[in-house]
Amino acid sequence: MLLQILLAIVLSVIALHALLVLAIFMQWEWFVRLYFRGLFACLYRKRVVGLENLPAEGGYLLCSNHVSWLDGSLMLWFIPRPVHFIVDASNFRGKFMFALGKVFGSIMMTSSPKSIARALKAGRDGLNQGKVIGLFPEGGISRNGQLQAFRPGMEKILKGTEAPIVPVYLDGMWGSIFSNSGGRFLRKMPQLTRRTLTLYIGKPLPTQTPVATVREKVQQLNAEASKQNGTRTPVLTRRLIRSLRSSGRGIKSADSTGTELSGKTLLVRILALRKMLRREILADNEVNVGILLPPSVPAVAVNFAMAIDRRVGVNLNYTVSSDVMNKCIHTAGIKHVLTSRRFMEKFDFNLDAEMVYLEDIKDRVGWMDKLSGILGGFVFPARLTEWLLGLQNVQGDDILTVIFTSGSTGTPKGVMLTYANIGHNVDAIDSVVRLKKDDTVLGVLPFFHSFGYAITLWGVNALPATGAYHFNPLDAKQVGKLAEKYKATVMLGTPTFLRGYLRRIEPEQFKTLDVVVVGAEKMPIALADQFEKRFGVRPVEGYGATELSPLVSVNVPPSRSVEKFQIDCRECSVGRPVNGVAAKVVSPDDGEDLPADTDGLLMISGANVMKGYMGRDDLTCEAIRDGWYATGDVAKIDKEGFIHITGRVSRFSKIGGEMVPHIQVEEELAKALCEGDEDDQIRVMVTAVPDSKKGERLVVLHLTTDKDPDDLRKQLAAAGLPNIYIPSRDSFVEVSEIPLLGTGKLDLKAAQDLALELTTAVAR
Repeated sequence: MLLQILLAIVLSVIALHALLVLAIFMQWEWFVRLYFRGLFACLYRKRVVGLENLPAEGGYLLCSNHVSWLDGSLMLWFIPRPVHFIVDASNFRGKFMFALGKVFGSIMMTSSPKSIARALKAGRDGLNQGKVIGLFPEGGISRNGQLQAFRPGMEKILKGTEAPIVPVYLDGMWGSIFSNSGGRFLRKMPQLTRRTLTLYIGKPLPTQTPVATVREKVQQLNAEASKQNGTRTPVLTRRLIRSLRSSGRGIKSADSTGTELSGKTLLVRILALRKMLRREILADNEVNVGILLPPSVPAVAVNFAMAIDRRVGVNLNYTVSSDVMNKCIHTAGIKHVLTSRRFMEKFDFNLDAEMVYLEDIKDRVGWMDKLSGILGGFVFPARLTEWLLGLQNVQGDDILTVIFTSGSTGTPKGVMLTYANIGHNVDAIDSVVRLKKDDTVLGVLPFFHSFGYAITLWGVNALPATGAYHFNPLDAKQVGKLAEKYKATVMLGTPTFLRGYLRRIEPEQFKTLDVVVVGAEKMPIALADQFEKRFGVRPVEGYGATELSPLVSVNVPPSRSVEKFQIDCRECSVGRPVNGVAAKVVSPDDGEDLPADTDGLLMISGANVMKGYMGRDDLTCEAIRDGWYATGDVAKIDKEGFIHITGRVSRFSKIGGEMVPHIQVEEELAKALCEGDEDDQIRVMVTAVPDSKKGERLVVLHLTTDKDPDDLRKQLAAAGLPNIYIPSRDSFVEVSEIPLLGTGKLDLKAAQDLALELTTAVAR
């Protein structure tokens, strides 16, 4: 009986496919549509957001993102009215595929100018006839999930029509076998569960809308999709457990003290430590726990033990004073700080919390704790371990950590980052850098730094790569040894760190590096040239902020690039927004959106935007406006979507009614002061102090130099800077060192205080 049923099913499938072939060649459009809609309904779950935005009648141009080979066919399933897509004829070779394209009324074109012109005219005629014309403005399938530049062909299609533009974003196909995620399409294992596909439909745009603006609207739909995905995807701690368990016997986490652990061994220690701390130290209702440890294997274990115990680990900044740290402790309500005696010997902190030293509690990890770790790490199925830990109860918008801002412009604020925030960053760095099992990431950024926490802590361990940690990023000698020992391939840092490595690390020690991403401050092209010349790898810039958990955009490193197909890196920019993030530039005066290539205040939206500032709802409301985070940075976005940071609102001075950018003056002075000098120090910084006549005046803090201020002023004038940009002679102040934060960023507040103190003293 069973055999007969199976035979009947097989014969039915064969008959159905035979009928499909007949229907295609007979041009029975209704049957073909019915077939594919039934097929897609079996393979995927379907959601539509914004269906009311589709015009019920009349022609319109449908503009969508493009990440898979099925996107066009899927769109026919989602959109109620027939859609006629303009497609590349090379994808419809053969009689069957050509007939299939004709069934759906596809407008085919080749690469010849005449064919393109005919296709564009056919699209224009279709709009005038009231048809729905579909277009993938990127001109090809995205190789990294990022939204590529939109081509100007849509303007030619719309010319002479009054048809609106409807931006849409199809979410859910990136990662499927039909996308380029994880390798070329169809060359990876298919997902055995039904994917949920969601089509986000934006409001219709006027016919004359610039191409760059249409792209921006599609990117915003992508950001909206990422926000909703954050609450549906597996929580980060569950991904961590599965990653550590599947990492094999090789080293997963190592540090400069010689500690080396496999993924499973690390997981056993995490589980045992979590059980002991829960029993011996931490109260059941103690949510926020301080961590005062440098990047190292113990710091990795402690952070993950807190996360798996559903507590909020707060990594404290050990480069600040006790007073500042105590403010952070009080803000977060911290009762215990997990640290190390060996580490604390270097500091003289007096903290308002109970210090728990790892050396002192090591012997309190009993055999039951170890057995629990072994069972959870080696024996039990991952799903059972997760259930026993209660991780199924964790939601994407639950707080994972609190990271205090650098305080470069004032008192540090506690930024609450969720599981979805950090999880999005892990996915983003994976799609751009594509961390592999044979990658070793050099973990020198401290975990109180948002990039260090999100990428070198969570990104490394929730993905297949290995982490090699060292406690001091400025200790170039040890960083070089660590990179050589573990054959580091990926490094994240700041231009300040790179300057030190140029002088003190041998090329042989960095010979395996093929990805270097820098942020926190602008990277001079000369520095990138020097680094590439010495080590054979060119650093690329990224951009982020603690409040954005932190990654916003990044240039794809050359070694991980598919530049052969698509432009994904642009010098002097900080890259395109990563998948799931939208960026726009608005007027600082009225908040109106600004067109491409126009300087304004940079705003960011997406799954990476923080939950808020701890205990400061007022500051949260000020920073996040209608879901958009105001970065405080001045930037422009070019027509292809690359972000160019031109300054910071706090690094502009209003002098005589004109906004004067500190960074532009600083860059020209750096060229003059560092000409022919190989010193790796930052030698100059521009800040401002109040002025009774002009409102503010620029002050130049510089290290010892034999160059006269008047000569420097002449060089600024020769560089084409307006007179109002050129500081007066008495505004040049020599200092012993330029104020820097522990992360290598300029300490803007300390610099301003120092300038005010020194200029006031001179005035007296």
